[in-house]
Amino acid sequence: MALTILTNLASLNTKRHLEESSEKYAQAAERIATGKRINKSGDDAAGLSISTTIEGQVRSIQQARRNAQDALSLMQVAEGGMNDVNNLIIRLRELAIQAASDSVGDNERKSIQFEVDQVKQEIDRLSEVTRFLDTTLLNGKGKDFVFQIGPDNNEMNRFEYDASKLDLSISSLGLSGVDLSDIESAQDALSSIDESIKQLIEPRAELGALQSRLTSVSSSLSVYEENMTAARARIIDADIAKETADAVKTQVLQKAGISILSQTNLNPAMALKLLGD
Repeated sequence: MALTILTNLASLNTKRHLEESSEKYAQAAERIATGKRINKSGDDAAGLSISTTIEGQVRSIQQARRNAQDALSLMQVAEGGMNDVNNLIIRLRELAIQAASDSVGDNERKSIQFEVDQVKQEIDRLSEVTRFLDTTLLNGKGKDFVFQIGPDNNEMNRFEYDASKLDLSISSLGLSGVDLSDIESAQDALSSIDESIKQLIEPRAELGALQSRLTSVSSSLSVYEENMTAARARIIDADIAKETADAVKTQVLQKAGISILSQTNLNPAMALKLLGD
């Protein structure tokens, strides 16, 4: 190579390689600092597009799982109210059995009837006050709830529950005429009470099945979220071991480049020495 003072090709070449090493080190340092392999579209345009789509899917799955859990909470509220009503009806039957026997007198029957009236009022009260947010659940005036339990816009990702089908008021249960003031009325009341208990069996079984389904939905969405998160991580997460090795390698190259650059910059000075002699 010619010894010149106008153009130092060795210095330019060394400078170019030093800039490349510095750029690679900066990229490795950024990936280590952020934990991401892709920090801008220039790193991997296709990978960024895919990971962004997956991130939207993951966050939608998370919200769908929360929706399913909210739906489960609604079912549990309704089930709690139904359980209380069922217990009250069973108490009515117990009182009817007591009143259907001549082992109690007129004064005792008055006390029994007073409790019966209170039980009936409580059943009506529960049917009115059992609600989810601002919607009643047990008085037949509820609405048709629709819950989005999946990340996609189709019917398979929605869950419906019609609360208007469930009416546990005294009149709907056929208990408004229950009167235990005499033995004959008490005996007749048993049939009405037994029929009301049967009325509760089907909706309680339905609620139980729906709760099981929602529990399963929530579980499957958790697995779905986990797998989609893993897929996104494989695309966007940085391999810290690899990036650390790259950072160390480029640091060594940077130091070597700086050393060589300082030496190549001496070439023009060497030429000037020749002129000085």
